[in-house]
Amino acid sequence: MKHTVIVIGGGPSGLLAAATAASRGASVTLLERMDRPGRKLRICGKGRGNIGNTAPLDEFLTHFGKNFRFLRPALAHFFTPDTIDLLESLGVPTKEERGGRLFPVSDSAQDLVDAFVRHARTSGATIRTGCRVSDIRRLAEGFEITSGPHTLKADRVILATGGASYPATGSTGDGYDLARRLGHGITTITPALIPLVTAGDAAGRMQGLSLKNVRAELRVDGKKAGEQMGEMLFTHFGLSGPIILTLSKAAVQAVDQGKKTEIFIDLKPALDPAKLDARLLRDLGEHGKMHVENLLRGLMPPKLIPICLEQTGLAGDKAAHQVSAEERKRLRLWLKELRFTVSGYRPLREAIVTAGGVSLTEVNPKTMQSRICPGLFLAGEVLDMDADTGGFNLQAALSTGHLAGLSAATAP
Repeated sequence: MKHTVIVIGGGPSGLLAAATAASRGASVTLLERMDRPGRKLRICGKGRGNIGNTAPLDEFLTHFGKNFRFLRPALAHFFTPDTIDLLESLGVPTKEERGGRLFPVSDSAQDLVDAFVRHARTSGATIRTGCRVSDIRRLAEGFEITSGPHTLKADRVILATGGASYPATGSTGDGYDLARRLGHGITTITPALIPLVTAGDAAGRMQGLSLKNVRAELRVDGKKAGEQMGEMLFTHFGLSGPIILTLSKAAVQAVDQGKKTEIFIDLKPALDPAKLDARLLRDLGEHGKMHVENLLRGLMPPKLIPICLEQTGLAGDKAAHQVSAEERKRLRLWLKELRFTVSGYRPLREAIVTAGGVSLTEVNPKTMQSRICPGLFLAGEVLDMDADTGGFNLQAALSTGHLAGLSAATAP
């Protein structure tokens, strides 16, 4: 029997779901609310298109926290090597970068969008843009979908509407309401992979400064709640960059609960306190006549120096040989624990991904079919799953989209 399938949402999960279902013989129509599909995909990886991650399966799954088991069947059907092979076949070769991040060789996310759209169409799917779905109803047989003045019917529906971040790209949270209409429960929506707002003006004064190979530690009510090593960025409102974004989900939860939330930056993670102290002693001894402010240029970027002097109480015009043991200790502690109090976070619309969504207990991970509403399949960010930054979320969107498309086309 040839199923008619409507895919709601034209992001990466929806496009691959449509292509997969169509290639398996289903009659597929994809409805995208924006004027063109893949708008959020165009901005991923700062426009360069971080489409996946080459981490081995078991390591890959650890980046999804408590929900990692749900993804295993989808990844077994379609994983990073499959993404690489598919893109290669579509004329978009990929390359691996730091941390296993996967990018197109062209460094163009638009090339990814074009490839996935072309794949859906050549597989036989029809793509309709400017079609916002306002209602969906379960019939005795199949579904009735309302989009503007039009009513469409389908045997199967794949809900791949994305989350609620970056609404200008079409990711507006509509899918949560559609899922509720069909009986699904929605886990509370919060921002994930979101920049953090910090108290005071220190971060703002260092706006634009990017630090590499530093360690960030999240402390909640004085207890360690997470740690990441890598790159970060100071902004006019606080902290951003890969390691901050990865810690942000736990930070958001702590802030929302009214807990004391702090980020400690270790600027010299390669040196333990004893080795760092020895380094400071050597520098102070070898450059005894140099002003402290100039000496610090060998330890940190220039934008950090005024903050360091203020927070340690060191005088910038003091000769290095006049620095006391107590002052050296304050400097060492500052280098290992540059502290920021997290006072908030940026709006949900700025989150890279959304935490929360359709409860995973209501979805069969082996088929992506709803346990609540037979014939409904779900994929991508509309589900209650999110991961660290680095391409993990996009691969999950592709994997769940592929399995949803396969199941919608072939399930009895």
